[in-house]
Parts: sequence; C-alpha cells; structure tokens
Amino acid sequence: MSGGGWNVNAAAFVPNLNARPFVPGQPYIPATETASVPLPAEAPVEDWDAEIADSQAEAVEPSAPPAPEPVPGHDSKVIETPSEKAEEAGGGDDKDASEASDVVAPLAKKFERVAYVDDGTHKEHVNMVFIGHVDAGKSTIGGQLMYLTGMVDKRTLEKYEREAKEKGRESWYLSWCMDTNEEEREKGKTVECGRAYFETEKKHFTILDAPGHKSFVPNMISGATQADLAVLVISARKGEFETGFDRGGQTREHAMLVKTAGVRHLVILVNKMDDPTVKWDENRFVEIQGKLTPYLRKCGFNPKTDMIYIPVSGLTGAFIKDRPPCDQGGWYSGPCFIDYIDNHLVSMARDYNGPVRCIVVDKFSDMGTLIIGKMESGVVVKGQNLVLMPNKVVILEHKSIIASGYTCVLHIQSAVEEVTVKMVICTIDKKTGEKKKSRFVRQDEKCIMRIESSEAFCLEPFKELPQLGRFTLRDEGRTIAIGKVLKVVE
Repeated sequence: MSGGGWNVNAAAFVPNLNARPFVPGQPYIPATETASVPLPAEAPVEDWDAEIADSQAEAVEPSAPPAPEPVPGHDSKVIETPSEKAEEAGGGDDKDASEASDVVAPLAKKFERVAYVDDGTHKEHVNMVFIGHVDAGKSTIGGQLMYLTGMVDKRTLEKYEREAKEKGRESWYLSWCMDTNEEEREKGKTVECGRAYFETEKKHFTILDAPGHKSFVPNMISGATQADLAVLVISARKGEFETGFDRGGQTREHAMLVKTAGVRHLVILVNKMDDPTVKWDENRFVEIQGKLTPYLRKCGFNPKTDMIYIPVSGLTGAFIKDRPPCDQGGWYSGPCFIDYIDNHLVSMARDYNGPVRCIVVDKFSDMGTLIIGKMESGVVVKGQNLVLMPNKVVILEHKSIIASGYTCVLHIQSAVEEVTVKMVICTIDKKTGEKKKSRFVRQDEKCIMRIESSEAFCLEPFKELPQLGRFTLRDEGRTIAIGKVLKVVE
C-alpha cells in the first residue's frame, strides 16, 4: 500500500504450500532449509478460557494422561484399558463378565428404588379430603392451610380479600383459594371437588375439598375415594351443628361415605370456636364430641385409634398451625392440626409390588390426554374390564323394600353405574349371623344379593383389594346401602 491506498500494481499473492507453521519466538527458516534443520517440537495451543475456568474452580478433576509415544530403539508396548481387555476377550473367561455384572447390578437396584421417590423430596404423599355439612368452613380451613404453609403469598390473599369485600363476602376470602370459579364464589358453596397441595417438614399433602351440599354428594364421593385421610369439619356455632347432624344433614352421610370408601383415619375439626355464640366454650366442644362419637363408632371408626377432636378457628387460624393466647381455648392440651398430621399420623401403607390398581377420577386434553387418579397398588399398566356380580349389602334407609328388579345407582371409587338387583340370595341376622332365604330386604337388614350392570367397570373382591371392593348404592338423591364385593363372575 502507498499513501494509505491500495497498490494496484502489486504482484498476485501465491501461497507457499511448503512453508512451516509460524511459531512465536522461533527464528524464520526458509522452506529450502526445512529438510536439513530439525523442526522444534510443536507448542501446544493454549486455551485461555479453560485456564481461567480452572483457576476459578474450587476443585479440578485430573484428566487422563496421554498415551506415551514409542521411543526408538526400545520395544513398544500398548497399555490396554479394562474395557479393551473385555472387548478382546469376547466370549472368554466368565470372571470378567461377572466383574462387569457386579458393577452394573447395584446401579440397577438403585434406579428401582429411586423410581418410587417423588422428585427428590423423599416426602410421603397423603391425600386429604375435607368433608362436612354445607357452610361448616371446609374451604376456609383449606385456604388457611395453604396460607400458613406458604402455598399462597400475602399479596394474593390481600387481592382475594379486596375482591370478596367488593362483593359483600368479606369473610369468605380464604375460601377463594380453593373455590376458583365464579359460581362457587358468588354462592359461597363448593360445587366441584377442588384440589390443592401443601407441604410440611415430613409429608406432602394433597387437599381434596369436597362439596357439602346434598345436591353434590356424587362429587363428594369422587373426592372421598381418592383420600387416605378424612377431615370432618363441624361448625360449633349455635344451631349449625344440630342442622348438619340431624337427619337430612350431610354430617352423618359424609362420615359414613368416607368409611365406605376405605378411609381409616378421621380428624374432626370443631370449627368456628371463636363465634360470639361459642366464645371458645369447652362445654360446647364436649357436647359436640359426646353426640358425634357414638355415631362415628357405629360407622366403623375406633375412637381411641382412628380419630381425634381438635377445636379450631378457620378464620383466625387458631390451633391450625400455632396455639392462640390462653384465653382462646387454653383448656385444650392436644396437638395443633398441622403438628398432628405431620408427626402423629400413622404412615400410609403402600403396596408397590402388588398388582396394578389405578383409580381414574378425571381426564382432560392438553398436549394429549391426561388423566387424574389414585394408584392403589403396583405400577401403571393397561387395566381389565370386569363384571359386577354377587355383593354383600346393608340396607340403610329407604321407603320401600328392595327386591328383584330394583334399579339404583352404584358408586365404586370414581365409577358411577346404574345397576339392577337380579336376586336376593339371603338375609343375615346381625346378632347371630344366621342366614335365611328371603325374596326381599327391609330397612336396616343385612343381606347377600346379586347385582348386575349393563356396562363393564373395574372392581375386586373385598378380601383381595379392599379399596376396589367397597361400594355405595344411591337412589333419589339418598344413600340407601353400602356393601362389599364378595365375588366377581365373568
């Protein structure tokens, strides 16, 4: 270039293909002399980024040393790795194969164990359903649980409180954490079985908020069939407990249905103890406990091992996570609700090695078909269609007798099917257990009858799998019988 411009008269550039690579710090040697002058060893290319990363790292894992080059005048030897030896051996000694299998087997066993753990949390999963009469405070307690365990932040809760105040539902804002659609928020009544979750130090809980109104009992049954633990919410407000517990209320029916669904553990939360008609009165708590315990014992719950009573306030959070001041329930010395379910509740038995039993509750389409359900045992595979046959039924309440040809609705887990009584095989005396032939069944009688369904669905004999061996019969909006599957015939 001349004067900062291009030299258009310069000779064309011709690359020298025989030139040696340029090495900084080495003298220039013409191409003609490369044959007589030995070339210096090629300097390694320096990776500055790698050096910086290595200098900043706390620990550096040593790399494998390079293979040694053969030295002139000496015998060259090739060093074989264990994998190369195994490849060359092929079908040789069994010793190498056994050593390889010894290395692989522990990894496979470890993988099998990890398959049962949830996302590395190592916490036990427990499904918990809230049941009880309408307006007892089930959704409010569920929302309070989510707030106290950090699943709902304070800003979101303040937003719900403002929106509830605008609609004249100021005391319902906690329930909006569970009741998410506008219909439930407007009427203040849960319709669908809401789902949420929270975690404690030891366990992962899934909340199933069941509706309390009698018109939505089928939705409540769907939630009860998925539960491991039932929380019966009782309103201590004057008149509300009596309304829910008397005939026509849902307290009795819900308690019976969760027992039929296979729930063994029951926590009774006596809610609204801070109400002006109660004012944390111990006598009111004892009165409710005295009236409710005999009925729960009749349903099959053991008062000493299967259930506990806890006075709470869903609105203020008293006795849910922390104890309130002494003037509010200072007479209660038992554990708070979260403390009980986290530390005192018996671990749920899970049969991972048993036959596959998965109860499908719901499904929806989102990037394919997704299903919601509860695994009772085993791992997920394709199920079988079975036919419902002889059952053991207890008649609870109905105006007329039940005989051959009677039709009703059967609930077993999430399945709801119309069935027909084909034959009453016999009645059973409750005291002596004696069986007598009969053509019909009256109220409060126990019997064995054959029931037939036009559609196929999954069930099991009660002795083999109790979760799929219990069912409920309903007619005209009422539960008329509960029973067990004695035998399934194709």
